[in-house]
Amino acid sequence: MLTRKRPTLGFLLSQLSRHASHLARQQYDVIVVGGGHAGTEAAAAASRVGAQTLLVTQKVHTIGALSCNPSLGGVGKGHLVKEVDALDGVCGRAGDWAGIHFSILNRRKGPAVWGPRAQLDRQRYRQFIQSELLSTPRLTVLEGSVEELLVTESNPEEPGCHRVTGIRLAGASLLISAHSVVLTTGTFLSGSLFMGQNTSPGGRIGDTPSSAGMSHTLRERLGLKMGRLRTGTPPRIVKASVDFEQATLHQPDSQPSPFSFLNSHTHCKPEEQLPCYLTYTTPGVDQVVNESLHLNCHIQQDTKGPRYCPSIESRVLRFPGRQHQVWLEPEGLTSDLVYPQGLSMTMPADMQLRLIREIPALHRAEIHTAGYGVQYDFVCPTQLSPALQVKSTQGLFLAGQINGTTGYEEAAAQGLWAGVNAARAALSMPTMALSRTESYIGVLIDDLVTRGVTEPYRMFTSRAEFRTSLRPDNADLRLSLKGFEEVGCVSSPRYQKTVRVRDSLQDALAALQDISLPAASWRLKLPHVHISENKSDSSTGLQILQYNDATFEMLASILPECLSPYTEFSQRLKIEAVYRPHCALQQKEIERIQKEESMSLPHDLDYLSLPASLSQEVREILDRVRPSTLGAATRLQGITPAAIVHLLNYIRPAGKKEKRAQGN
Repeated sequence: MLTRKRPTLGFLLSQLSRHASHLARQQYDVIVVGGGHAGTEAAAAASRVGAQTLLVTQKVHTIGALSCNPSLGGVGKGHLVKEVDALDGVCGRAGDWAGIHFSILNRRKGPAVWGPRAQLDRQRYRQFIQSELLSTPRLTVLEGSVEELLVTESNPEEPGCHRVTGIRLAGASLLISAHSVVLTTGTFLSGSLFMGQNTSPGGRIGDTPSSAGMSHTLRERLGLKMGRLRTGTPPRIVKASVDFEQATLHQPDSQPSPFSFLNSHTHCKPEEQLPCYLTYTTPGVDQVVNESLHLNCHIQQDTKGPRYCPSIESRVLRFPGRQHQVWLEPEGLTSDLVYPQGLSMTMPADMQLRLIREIPALHRAEIHTAGYGVQYDFVCPTQLSPALQVKSTQGLFLAGQINGTTGYEEAAAQGLWAGVNAARAALSMPTMALSRTESYIGVLIDDLVTRGVTEPYRMFTSRAEFRTSLRPDNADLRLSLKGFEEVGCVSSPRYQKTVRVRDSLQDALAALQDISLPAASWRLKLPHVHISENKSDSSTGLQILQYNDATFEMLASILPECLSPYTEFSQRLKIEAVYRPHCALQQKEIERIQKEESMSLPHDLDYLSLPASLSQEVREILDRVRPSTLGAATRLQGITPAAIVHLLNYIRPAGKKEKRAQGN
């Protein structure tokens, strides 16, 4: 995959038709608005499912741009990247192509919470994404700005008050129709840029502001509940002005671990990787923050900002006197800029320079581009179904920061799933949901649509109840098979590879289970494995592999006739062996939850007058969110276990009556 010759971007751009008049006569299955991480995955996924898809973006050359940190993955986020890849998404392969510093975070903990991460070359990543999309079958890319959605009366045979049938481009009378529309507007939905006391419309510096018509359509025409969030980005620093000797060197992993299950190696050779550096803030940073507060209108706003990736102003105000980490990260193999992760700020540019020079490694630093803040509209995600479709509006799907999330990985995961379901709906197939028992994507979406957000949502491993089962290493076995057999978004070559991996792992685990030797024999054959002298009974090879200091390579070296065919899966077999006892116990809990999840709640259920013992507060919560399943209802804030029991007691008899009526 990594070594194949890719078409040049110039050639692909030359093949791209940007003439709006050419599109006026066309009917698309799916239109995707926005070319960020959510939009690119949505467009690619819809095309893979089989839909004729149009991606509308303000500038083709910014498709796949890394607006903030040039990195991918991390703790929790790396799980999402692996799952997006398992469903044949784009970002994992792009990360393998563009990565210049690979590392596994949380390495000291168990593999279930390892965080695959890579620092990226901005230019390489953007070029890969553009090359991939512009050569995707059934996908057309159009440069333009969307003024508003085309809204008509709903289909009375389906739930919803409205129906979206297409888009109108800004500055033109051109109408483009589609069965489904996916909005991935990022920070551009009524976006405003902030630096000091200066404010200007926009979602990213240097780009044209989005049309105000879209927010108006969502709020006034469709009646959606919306809110406002904020985020920010740090200044970019001239690399030659950094005193790296006053920072701590952090080398990448000696053997890079690819994100994609299709790749055995990364494009960047191990010895070509670039290091990162760690430094810390000083009391002088606190002083500059406090002196500049009256000049910083962004930080004074009540709009919710990210708690998990806050600005340096927010961190100083929340934790005065504390040292804060600042990571100095490369922006590319040939870039002359450094990204100071941890120094997002919105104070005036001259104060930004004062602040960064209070950090020892940056005492001579020069700013190439000043940091700034962004405020933008989002749609409260409890108004969405688990398919990421707006419940009240047929044909409209939302993904990314418009749903109140933060981060490339969260956006990509939503985009893929929204694109899948938009295509399935357009092609008259039922939409689908991913359970939180089978994927981090399921956890992400379930959290959004059942709990909503009060601040930008970020994925953590702690959000998943079944972490030992939802590991980065087994995302292909969990999702690629389903993606091909049920969803229709996974290619046949990927499916065939996953089947081979699954069969090989099953054969290897069976071979390990069939090997049984007395403890004395194991101690003799494996002297470096600490098997207790008090142990005398027999153990299987699978049980021995569960020892911390035992590896599959050790077992294969002493039993080559039955184990050597599986050495390419050594690490995966080790992880499977270690987690097998835990996963067996967890599987019983998963099965119980899945039964609960599968019990559907009627979309037209009148919770306010339901003849069940429910408090008025519970009724109002259920009526507002309208969860699609009983399992989703259990996770709503304010819903008590007793309320779930009463709801279940009502739903079960109602379901039986309906079945009897259908039988008659």
